[in-house]
Amino acid sequence: MEQGTGNRGWTMREKDRKLLRKRLDVEMRPFRRAGKEKNPASGLLRAVRIPVKEMAEKMGVCRSVLCKLEKGEMNGSVSLKSMSRMAEAMGCKVVYGIVRKHG
Repeated sequence: MEQGTGNRGWTMREKDRKLLRKRLDVEMRPFRRAGKEKNPASGLLRAVRIPVKEMAEKMGVCRSVLCKLEKGEMNGSVSLKSMSRMAEAMGCKVVYGIVRKHG
């Protein structure tokens, strides 16, 4: 290490960490707002999806399976894998976040 650099490498890493934390904070704002709602995603799949017949065909399932998946999303029992399959059929992807309950 050159003389006079001291903890320069550590300082740069610390600056990088602070910058990344700030960027993450900005990116997480919508999740924090949604986290204040009682059930922020309840019924979201049904609200944004394509017609049932088309969706079921794209997923390779029957309509009743699709309805069960949507009900599972509303009561909180749907898996991320199922959500991802549904999102893929709509040309979307699942993005989720974890936020503190109280701020």
